[in-house]
Amino acid sequence: MNLLIVGATGTLGRQITRRALDEGYQVRCLVRSFKKAAFLREWGAELVVGNLCVPETLTPALEGIDAVIDAATTRATDSLNIKQVDWEGNVNLIQAAKAADVKRFIFFSILDAEKYPHVPLMEVKHCTELFLAESGLNYTILRPCGFLQGLIGQYAIPVLENQSVWVMGDTSPTAYMDTQDVAKFAIQALKVPETENKTFPIVGSRAWGAYEIIRLCERLSGRDAKVTRMPLGLMRTVRRITRFFQWTWNISDRLAFAEVVSTGKPLTAPMDDVYTVFGLDPNETTTLEAYMQDYFSRILKKLKELDYEKSKGKSKQKNDKKRTYPRF
Repeated sequence: MNLLIVGATGTLGRQITRRALDEGYQVRCLVRSFKKAAFLREWGAELVVGNLCVPETLTPALEGIDAVIDAATTRATDSLNIKQVDWEGNVNLIQAAKAADVKRFIFFSILDAEKYPHVPLMEVKHCTELFLAESGLNYTILRPCGFLQGLIGQYAIPVLENQSVWVMGDTSPTAYMDTQDVAKFAIQALKVPETENKTFPIVGSRAWGAYEIIRLCERLSGRDAKVTRMPLGLMRTVRRITRFFQWTWNISDRLAFAEVVSTGKPLTAPMDDVYTVFGLDPNETTTLEAYMQDYFSRILKKLKELDYEKSKGKSKQKNDKKRTYPRF
């Protein structure tokens, strides 16, 4: 099967690409820059330059493709906004895939997208789900709610560097999942007929609150966290300010997502039936505890090695200063 992966340079997309290549698929990646995607070519993927917002670039990218995995989404720093990429771009891709007679289309949405029509990203994801379902394509929609990889910058590194960990209001407990495990579901969907034309939650084993994660990081690092609470009202004010300027619209739309995680309602879903349908073992899914423990054990080991090398260097300098040499 020949795959086209869209969003392959992202946190999730690169894991999907790696998984697909490891399982022997012929993988083509739609990228905007060969330079930024060079690592994908080194892994064995074919690269084709294209842009979701430029429909004429999609037709050649889809030539000979059997299945599309769409993990594309705009970043806060992108020049294009959520409507342009996540709505118009994905509509372009779905229409081009239909015209190219693609056999399977895997789309990544967000859990509970339909419940937050006032949040731009959630509204766009839900509308794309509906458009895909009505397109006539043989689709599967996967709905994660958070990735373990994002917790490193949000919690682990600030704790290690004695910087503030920002917590906003009564943050909703979230069932984070490792992107490597999410990638398993994406590739497995291609093999299991029972996943066709259906929507599935793809979430971790349990929902974790912000303070639970902070306490875990403190225990694993042996350091105390500096927690700073950000009032939701302040976040809303910042969002209103960023809406004034076109170049900060993406930031504003991303800040709107804070409304989702500040409700206090857990972002999670039952997964027993999902694992059964996909034929995957839940015991092989990485837990948040295991992920964080592995991260801290590796980083603390590295820090000890650096401290040892540093102390060795200081000791050598001290000995060099004391050393006297004979004069001939």
